[in-house]
Amino acid sequence: MARIYSASYLPLPELVKFAFFANLSIVGMNVSLMWNSVGFYQIAKLCIIPVLCILEILFDKVRYSRDTKLSIVLVLVGVAVCTVTDVSVNSQGLLAAVIAVWSTALQQHYVHHLQRKYSLGSFNLLGHTAPAQAASLLVLGPFVDFWLTNKRVDTFNYTSIVTFFIVLSCIIAVGTNLSQFICIGRFTAVSFQVLGHMKTILVLTLGFLFFGKEGLNFHVALGMLLAVIGMIWYGNASSKPGGKERQVYSTPSEKIQKHGILSSQSELDQKV
Repeated sequence: MARIYSASYLPLPELVKFAFFANLSIVGMNVSLMWNSVGFYQIAKLCIIPVLCILEILFDKVRYSRDTKLSIVLVLVGVAVCTVTDVSVNSQGLLAAVIAVWSTALQQHYVHHLQRKYSLGSFNLLGHTAPAQAASLLVLGPFVDFWLTNKRVDTFNYTSIVTFFIVLSCIIAVGTNLSQFICIGRFTAVSFQVLGHMKTILVLTLGFLFFGKEGLNFHVALGMLLAVIGMIWYGNASSKPGGKERQVYSTPSEKIQKHGILSSQSELDQKV
């Protein structure tokens, strides 16, 4: 167990910022689904990938190859074709979707940033952030819920079945967060989002297998095929040299030092 979880440090300001982005992501996604149609909710989820690409380009100086960009586009098109049906949105729903997309992207980008900057493992980061998230949502959640629905959480009829599924969802949420931290720490947030859409494909496939093939038609099957091809293409393209790499810029002093070393080596070669 000591190998899985070891002593680590995360500054309080960093923890507060992470908890803010993470909580805003949870609330934003749920409110977006509540105020928008399922089709527009799916479109909003797809927008997380390009936003994450922008964040990686701006803050991590990541450069994508042409094949990597095209594979991401193919995944987005495929998932959109097989999941987006009815699309309806209003002003407040659009605002909720924008908040949900940017907060989710910032939270997932921040996971990679914190793990790299403070050398945190997945269990370490979860151990730091989960209590802060749970405490803040426990305090603020009832007020936000009442503001959105005009209903108090303590007046709900909590039967044994409801309580069981609440506890089960909490356990699954912990596992989901841990898998997210492991994947983002191992790869990047963009890779996590791209591969995460495989879950959508599996859900659709299992639904067709267990509940009949009424919803299976040509454009859904085509979208699933395009998405899977895009994911495989992304994996191959991003793993190649230059497919997805962090650009390193030398400081002026480093350039002078490097130039000086090269000049000295050139003079030495000429003397020899």
